[in-house]
Amino acid sequence: MSSRLATLAVLALLAGCASQSTKLPDGMRAKVAILETTDVHSNVLSYDYYKLKPDSTLGYERTATLIRRARAEFPNTFLFDSGDTIQGSVLADYQALVKPIACDQELAIYRAMDVIGYDGGTAGNHEFNYGLGFLSQATGTPMNVDGGRTDRCAGPHFPLVLANVDSVRDGQPIFKPWTVVTKTIEATTADGKTIRVPLKIGIIGFTPPPIMQWDKQNLAGKVSVTGVVEAAQKYLPQLQAQHPDLIVAILHGGLDTAPYTPAMENGGWYLAGVSGIDVLLLGHAHTEFPGPHYAGMKDVDAQRGFVRGVPAVMGGFFGKDLGVIELALDRQQGRWVIDRSGSHSEVRPICVAAASANKAAKPDCVPADPAIAPLLTQTQAAAIAYVNTPIGESRVRLSSYFADEGNMTALAVVNAAQADYVRRELPRTHPELRDVPVLSSAAAFRTGFGGPDDYTDVAAGPLTLRSAADLYFYPNTLAAVKTDGAGLKAWLEKSAERFNQIDPTKAGEQALINDKYPGFNVDQIQGGIHYVIDVSKPVGQRITALTYHGKPVTPEQPFVVVTNNYRASGGGHFPGLDGSSIVLAAPDGTREILADWLKQKKRIDAGDLEATSWQFAPLKTRGPIVFTGDSGRQDVANAVGLTNIRLSQDHGDGTATYTIDLSKE
Repeated sequence: MSSRLATLAVLALLAGCASQSTKLPDGMRAKVAILETTDVHSNVLSYDYYKLKPDSTLGYERTATLIRRARAEFPNTFLFDSGDTIQGSVLADYQALVKPIACDQELAIYRAMDVIGYDGGTAGNHEFNYGLGFLSQATGTPMNVDGGRTDRCAGPHFPLVLANVDSVRDGQPIFKPWTVVTKTIEATTADGKTIRVPLKIGIIGFTPPPIMQWDKQNLAGKVSVTGVVEAAQKYLPQLQAQHPDLIVAILHGGLDTAPYTPAMENGGWYLAGVSGIDVLLLGHAHTEFPGPHYAGMKDVDAQRGFVRGVPAVMGGFFGKDLGVIELALDRQQGRWVIDRSGSHSEVRPICVAAASANKAAKPDCVPADPAIAPLLTQTQAAAIAYVNTPIGESRVRLSSYFADEGNMTALAVVNAAQADYVRRELPRTHPELRDVPVLSSAAAFRTGFGGPDDYTDVAAGPLTLRSAADLYFYPNTLAAVKTDGAGLKAWLEKSAERFNQIDPTKAGEQALINDKYPGFNVDQIQGGIHYVIDVSKPVGQRITALTYHGKPVTPEQPFVVVTNNYRASGGGHFPGLDGSSIVLAAPDGTREILADWLKQKKRIDAGDLEATSWQFAPLKTRGPIVFTGDSGRQDVANAVGLTNIRLSQDHGDGTATYTIDLSKE
């Protein structure tokens, strides 16, 4: 038979079995790109709602440009989203809380994603923040669950899968646990011909099990959650029975090699070890994989992007990146097999840093996709008008630029509002706690993690709802817990893990901040207490001289501490906080409580804010102690009395190195 006739015979065979990939001949090769977005948090546009100006360093409209470029580069692509999609921006709050969308309206973020076209996705933990009714409506998913909707509203034009959340009513998953996506791809035959063949990809989704603690007020008694490994083992046989060519696990979670439990927050490492999973998409951790954060982790290739031999990727957050897994596929023994030597993962950013020769230059960012912004012109204008609603005035600059070093201006106003609310509300439900001291805890959510613009900064002058949203970034509800002096100290010790242990005898430079410990887990507590943090001591032994109104706090001394539903229910893994000690679970959002307090006060003066409640233990060091912060903020440090801080080096990219003299108070 001639070569031409042989090729025609192969093509005829393929045409006759296009829907049955198991009959495709061996020896074929294909290259397939799995694209991933995650933790977009409804940042549809490249816009900073707190500073009311464009921000080219974030936004789904720029990720969309990367997606289109990747599709032009790779003829065979699948695009998935790993969750935390519908919550996290002023735009999201406006569409969920201020002017909720109607059943026939699609969320702005989903409209944008539908323009680009997705093949599937899953739900992250923040999808549950607005309650099951809104989740059901916004995703177009009828749910047989208390608080859910049974009608089908407008949702994304792609399937959402979630295998580990079930309705208490019927024990069934609230979303489809899995589905199969089939596309026609280009492949190369053994004799070098390009042909088109079907590829079936099965997808299965997972959310972090701790949602039952983090969103207890929305979920308790309505749904139950299963560990990610257990859910995978339950549903993979069903999915495998559909004979997919590949199975992609879409996990809203990161990687953790600590001993596995069904309640594990970041179970990706263990999920990769479940037989049958070919590709792993990650999220939740707001970092990148592959990347240096995971270097040295057992059985993880943090350069090429493999977890226990499984290709994996985590594509950043806020629309800053696109995750790309390039898969090389070989047809062997009637099935597609991943050639790991020819496969790898990468995270593609929307912006690249300025060249070292021109450090003052702004980052080079891809342009926004022109199809996105016109989709939400009216909604964007309405959201901006909403956050500009006046609510008062401040004569104090409220910022988080040096929150880790002792500037509590932005936190003090939150603590004051929270404590005022609980002192009024708690006696109504718990009169026996009327005389127990009420303390308040707040964390600086924005401390530079997302870049030089990722700080709270409310200037002295008029206050608006935008100011309240800047001061309190997340849509948490308020909660209060009962604890004692020992629990209070343990709480503060956990927060103090933010700092590296400093060796005073070391001559070289030492970093003050432990970058692996997130700023949103640094609770600073006020309400008449004062404490000292000794960073020369190891973790767990740093809180000294803990006093309440000048007297030492005793281990058994009772306190009520105001916090948020996330922390009170176990978020951050703080000792003693697992939901069992909650004495007040407010129906009101902390941001709304803060806004109401500011409206009532009308004007904030320095005297309305409690002074910083802590200080570093005096420590004379041989070498400099340094930290990275926003450039050009020496005046802020001086204004709040942090005279021991000095600008050391401006990096030219919006960040700078500062030194802090710990020997000076």
